[in-house]
Amino acid sequence: MEMNRFKCLSLLTLLFICRAYVDADETNRHHKTYIIHMDKSSMPTSFDDHLQWLTSEEARLLEEQQGILSVQEEVQYELHTTRSPEFLGLLNDAAVPQSNTMSDVIIGVLDTGVWPELSSFDDKELGPVPSGWKGECEVGKTFYKSSCNRKLIGARSFSQAYEAAYGPIDETAESKSPRDDDGHGTHTATTAAGSTVVGASLFGYAAGTARGMARHARLAAYKVCWLGGCFSSDILAAMEKAIEDGVNILSLSLGGSVTDYFRDIIAIAAFAATSQGIFVSCSAGNGGPISASLSNVAPWITTVGAGTMDRQFPAYISLGNGKKYPGSSLYSGKPLPSSFMPLVFAGNVSRTSNSNLCLPGSLIPVKVKGKIVICDRGLNARAQKGLVVKDAGGIGMILANTESYGEELVADAHLIPTAAVGQTTGDIIKKYIFTEPHPTATVVTGSTQLGVQPSPVIASFSSRGPNPITPDVLKPDLIAPGVNILAGWTGKVGPTGLQEDSRHVGFNIVSGTSMSCPHTSGLAALIKAAHPEWSPAAIRSALMTTAYSSYKNGQGIQDIATGLPSTPFDYGAGHVDPISALDPGLVYDANMDNYIDFLCAINYSSSMIKTITKQDYPCKDGKDYGVGYLNYPSFSVPFQTASGPGGGSSAPTVVKYTRTLTNVGNPATYKVSVSQKTKAVKILVEPEVLTFIKPYEKKSFTVTFTANSMPSGTASFDYLKWMDGKHIVGSPIAFSWS
Repeated sequence: MEMNRFKCLSLLTLLFICRAYVDADETNRHHKTYIIHMDKSSMPTSFDDHLQWLTSEEARLLEEQQGILSVQEEVQYELHTTRSPEFLGLLNDAAVPQSNTMSDVIIGVLDTGVWPELSSFDDKELGPVPSGWKGECEVGKTFYKSSCNRKLIGARSFSQAYEAAYGPIDETAESKSPRDDDGHGTHTATTAAGSTVVGASLFGYAAGTARGMARHARLAAYKVCWLGGCFSSDILAAMEKAIEDGVNILSLSLGGSVTDYFRDIIAIAAFAATSQGIFVSCSAGNGGPISASLSNVAPWITTVGAGTMDRQFPAYISLGNGKKYPGSSLYSGKPLPSSFMPLVFAGNVSRTSNSNLCLPGSLIPVKVKGKIVICDRGLNARAQKGLVVKDAGGIGMILANTESYGEELVADAHLIPTAAVGQTTGDIIKKYIFTEPHPTATVVTGSTQLGVQPSPVIASFSSRGPNPITPDVLKPDLIAPGVNILAGWTGKVGPTGLQEDSRHVGFNIVSGTSMSCPHTSGLAALIKAAHPEWSPAAIRSALMTTAYSSYKNGQGIQDIATGLPSTPFDYGAGHVDPISALDPGLVYDANMDNYIDFLCAINYSSSMIKTITKQDYPCKDGKDYGVGYLNYPSFSVPFQTASGPGGGSSAPTVVKYTRTLTNVGNPATYKVSVSQKTKAVKILVEPEVLTFIKPYEKKSFTVTFTANSMPSGTASFDYLKWMDGKHIVGSPIAFSWS
């Protein structure tokens, strides 16, 4: 396709956003935005700045010119969407940093904006804004200087790429300001660092005192997501501005399709943030339980999956045959009649394909009126299915999981009486409908239930490994609470986010890795406050090496999608344990050179590396740049299945990984222990003992993996830990054959 012209505007030294007009035909014009990474060192002396240097050639030709590192077409990203402080052991204030150090930490949240009037942004417990803060409170039609305070110390919006794609923002539909019209951004921000609010709940559910993970930390909101989505150049502009503003933590509960690091805008901007000492936390995605469904997998990003807590919101289904089954719901309106009502399956009362899903306009009113409808989960919003039933004359809904969701119960503030059930219960109810001449049922909602076990379990929606870009780096890094999380909400829309939902709430209960990410961002802020000198890699290491992957009875964390024990491809290093993370004993630290050596190890060219790092770093001939030298707190070892009879060979494969530990505790001697459950791999650690006599002393060790071939698709897992009698510095090991 041929471009007529470019309109370009400078963001920072090495970035240009170019709006291209592409002719599909004479009457139909499509707008595309390109991000051009430029090599400042190659700028001709005849030019004063990049704007003069930039030509009006088409993107393909631009990429061939000297000084152009890469030209990337705009990418659209999507959002990944009170009990948790207690669940994580944070109610004892003596165990966490004092407010005077905590209030120096600033968390930047890139999302849909913020609703500043909430009590969760109260600043009465906070002193003056940190002196190093350079951000601002952006004024708009619906946002004012007074919208910010000593808690919400900054708020900005970024919409140039969004408007390039969709035209000027319609301010009757959404706010061209940092104000949150969606709710997602307010929820993530208050999860990370919301102030204490007594008497919080959603319609009486989850009642109690709400507080963020780092309740004394400061917040800065960067609105990058709009009604039409989140665009890569808006995200990049916001991340660069956040770095300039002086944030300490960046929290991004959004993601796109996985791609090479030099083409991944979030990875590129996160590298710049990390180089400035900023911890970057990103959601892993909601593509589970499909394997290799992760996004945000760059090794300098902390990638967070989702688990449940020990809290549920039960609902109860009674069938006409006398059987009763538990479900989940946050419905709070008028209940169903106490008598049994007719029950039908959506697939039997629909006029469309995908008839089981209760898509808009799919149900036949004459067959639905006055009945409870069982709808399958998937494709459209869960609460919207209830509206479809209501519009067709139905009076209640049973929302059944399919195989993709297993037994996971996600609660929603439904608009009609509803109970969500797992796949097993859903199949039983459908069988009852298919075999009973006149099936009937009733649905009753309950109250909040605490102490649910086992907990946590891996949420079925949580995206899984292995890492699709670099299998040698285990992702996700860890999991945190991400199911049925109560946090602040916008005043613009109801708790379901549906246009038809006119209810207004100060708090909402939402699920997704979008919720687990800000948990981790807030916990990173706690560690940053306690150890301000620690690097982002050290903070991540502390969270990972102290995470747990089994219950107190020794059984592994369960995967709700299968009912079986989960693996490091599901939870990474395990579930966060913030109190232990404050005193990890040892950390796997890494500097930017370590990450650049990693890029050499995966055979990136000089221009690819410069696109990410914005510096010249030629990979040296003859130097060993093995991925095994990346100083990561976990181990992932991919093997090739050997050829030969049965896909095997008698010749073993030998792989060596080298790691360095830094002492962040008292002098101590650590001894290594390896679980050695994988019979096909022999694991040797040298040395087996490390003695540290002073703070920040570093000691290295090598792990040699000697593996026999296994059939392609085989995966196995072990665990390595260093112990001094007080600390356990743990690392998962994942083996895979392909």
